[in-house]
Amino acid sequence: MADLLNIGLSGLAVSKTQLSITGHNITNVNTPGFSRQDASQAARLSQFSGAGYIGSGAALTEVRRTYSEFLTSQLRNSTALNSDVAAYKSQIDQLDSLLAGTTTGISPSLQKFFASLQAAAEDPANTPARELVLADAEGLARRFNNLHDRLSEQNGFINSQMQSISEQVNRLASSIGSLNNAIAEASANGHAPNDLLDARDEAVRQLSSFIGVSVVKQDDNSLNLFIGTGQPLVVGGTVSRLDIVNGTGDPTRFEVELVNGGTRQNVTSQVSGGQLGGLIRYRNEVLDSSLNALGRLAMAVTEQVNGQLGQGLDLKGRVGSMLFGDYNTPELADLRGRAFADNASGVDASVTIDDTSRLGTSDYRLEFDGTSYQARRLSDGAPMTVTVDPANPLKLTLKDASGRDQGFSVTLTGTPAAGDRFMLEPTRTGASSISVELDQADQLAFAAPLRSEANLQNRGNAVIGAPEITQVIDPANLASMQALRSDPLQQGVISGFPSLTLTYDSASGQLQFPSPLPPGVRITTVPQLPPAPAPTDITGLAVTPGQSNSLSFAVEVTVGGVTQSYSIQQSFSGQPQNGDTFTLGFNKGGVSDNRNAQKLVDLQNKSTVGVDSTLGSKNSGVSFSDGYGQLVERVGTLTAQARQDSEASGAILKQASDNRDSLSGVNLDEEAANLIKFEQYYNASAQIIQVARSLFDTLISSFR
Repeated sequence: MADLLNIGLSGLAVSKTQLSITGHNITNVNTPGFSRQDASQAARLSQFSGAGYIGSGAALTEVRRTYSEFLTSQLRNSTALNSDVAAYKSQIDQLDSLLAGTTTGISPSLQKFFASLQAAAEDPANTPARELVLADAEGLARRFNNLHDRLSEQNGFINSQMQSISEQVNRLASSIGSLNNAIAEASANGHAPNDLLDARDEAVRQLSSFIGVSVVKQDDNSLNLFIGTGQPLVVGGTVSRLDIVNGTGDPTRFEVELVNGGTRQNVTSQVSGGQLGGLIRYRNEVLDSSLNALGRLAMAVTEQVNGQLGQGLDLKGRVGSMLFGDYNTPELADLRGRAFADNASGVDASVTIDDTSRLGTSDYRLEFDGTSYQARRLSDGAPMTVTVDPANPLKLTLKDASGRDQGFSVTLTGTPAAGDRFMLEPTRTGASSISVELDQADQLAFAAPLRSEANLQNRGNAVIGAPEITQVIDPANLASMQALRSDPLQQGVISGFPSLTLTYDSASGQLQFPSPLPPGVRITTVPQLPPAPAPTDITGLAVTPGQSNSLSFAVEVTVGGVTQSYSIQQSFSGQPQNGDTFTLGFNKGGVSDNRNAQKLVDLQNKSTVGVDSTLGSKNSGVSFSDGYGQLVERVGTLTAQARQDSEASGAILKQASDNRDSLSGVNLDEEAANLIKFEQYYNASAQIIQVARSLFDTLISSFR
C-alpha cells in the first residue's frame, strides 16, 4: 500500500507540473519570442519482488522548450533584411516623389525657362519678354535651391535616425550581455533556463531589426554577437557600444564607430542589415549621387548660359553679363574641398571647376604619402592619376585610367604632411549655390557680336551669311576676361573687334583679307586641339562662284593685353565679281538681332552634361533635360526595385515567422486539450491515492 501511495503521489506531482507548464504556455500566448514548453517524463526505477520487477511511478526528467536554432536564425536574418529594405524604401520613396513631382522637380522650371527664352528670341527688343526670362531664371534657381534643401534635410534625418538607432542597439546589446551572464549561471546546474533563453533570442531578434549581426553560440550557452566583417558587439558579458560621430572627411555625414574599452573603430562601411544598414546604404547608393547629379546640372546650366551670354551683346551694345552667379568664387571653391579632421597638418583644399561638361557625380579622396599624391574616385573605387601643375606645385588635376580629365582642379593651402587626406566634393553644393545675379532685363545679351554684309555697290550677286563664332578664351587670362566683361567703359575684346573688309579676287578665286591687318589682329586657320598642327596665318579664303561655300577661319584679337581667338563660320554663295567687297565687324546697334538668343535656346537640346571626353575629344553627353531625366530615371528604377525588394523581403519574413511559430508558437486548442488530459491524469492519480487509503483502512479495520 505504501508503494501504491507513492505511485499515486508521483502521478499527482507529474500531472501538477504538466498543468503548470500548460498554464504557463497559455498565459504567454502573446509574449513576443516565447517558445512553447513541455516536459518529458519517465518511469521511476522499478523494485524487485519475488514475482519480478514492479514499477514505482513516474518522474519528470526535463522541462524543455520547443525550439529550432535554424528557424530562429532564419527569422533573425529575415528581420534584418526586411528592416534594411524598409528603411531604404521609406527614404527613396520620398526622393522619387521630389525629383519627379511637377511642383518640386527641375524639369518644369527648366522647360519654362527655355520657353521664355524662345519667346524673347522672337522679339529681342521686347522688354517684358526679357523680364520674364529673368523671372523664370530666378524660378529655376530657386527650384534647384529648394530641391537641394530637401535632399539635405533627408541627410539630416538620416543623421538623427542613426543616433536614435545606435541608442537602441546599445540598450539591446547591454541587455543581451546581462542575459548571457544570467544564462551561463543558471545553466551551471545542467538544465536550460528556458524563459531566459527566449528573452535573449527575442532581444537578438529586435537587435537585428536595427543592425545586422552574426551570432556564435558558446559552450556555456552564451551568445557572441558580431557586426560588419567580424567586429565584436557582445562577447559573453562584455558589451561594446556604437557611437555616432561627425564624419572625419565630411562632418555633415555622420559615421558609426564601435567603442570597445578605450579603442574606437570606424565601421560605417561595414555595417549592413537592419534599419541602420538600410539608411547607410541609401545614403551611399542614392542620396549622395543624387545631390552630386543635381549640383552638376546646376553648374552646367550656369556655365553654358553664362558662357553663351558672354558671346553676345545686350540692348546697349555691351558685352553680355552673367545671368547666374559665379560658382568658382573662393568661398564656394573652399566648400568643395575638406581636410580630414585627423590630418596632422593644417593644410586645407579648395576645388575649382574647370569644365562642367567633364564632371561626374562622384566624390573623390586625395591622399599624400609624404612624397606623392594618390586619389580615388569613391563611386567606383577607380584610382586617379594626379598631376601637379609645374607652375604651381600646390595645384593638382585628376585623370582616370583612360586619361579623361575629371573637370576640376584642386588647390592646397600648403604642403600637407604624410598621411594627410582630403575629401573632394566638386558638385555637392552646386544646386544650393546657383543664383541669379543679373537684375536688368536690357543686359541680356541676345544679339550676336559680329555681322557681315555685302557692299551695296558690288557688281555681282554674291551673298555672305551671318557669322557664327565660338570663343576660345585663353585659360591663363580668364580672370582678365571677367574684368573686361564687366568693364563699364566697354573696353572688352568683343567690342574691340576690328572691322574687316574682304575683297573678292577673281584671279586667285579668294576672298582676300585686308593687308596690312589692323594692329593686334591675326587671321589664321581654325585652332585645333593638340596634337593637331598649330593654326597658320592665312591671307584669304578660297570660294567657288555659283556654289554654296562654307567659310571657316579664326580671328585672333589682342586688346589691353588680353588675347582671344574667335573661330568664325559663315556661308558664301552667288556669283561675285572681281573687286566685290564684303565687311565683317562689330555688330553695333544690333537691337533686333536675336542670333545669340537663338543659341541660348539651342542650349536646351545641346549635349553639355556628362560629356565623355578623352584627351579633349568630346564625343557624347546629354542635354540639360536628359541629364535630369537620367537622374529621375535612375532613382525611379531604384525605387521600383526597392518596392519589389520590400514585397519579397516581407514575404520571406512572414514565412520565416510562420515557420518559427508553427514549431515554437503556442496553440491554444492544443493547450486546452492538454489541460483536459492532465486534469484527468491528476484525477486518476488522486484516485490511486484514494484506493491506497481504502486498502489501508480495510487492513487496519481487520485488526480491531
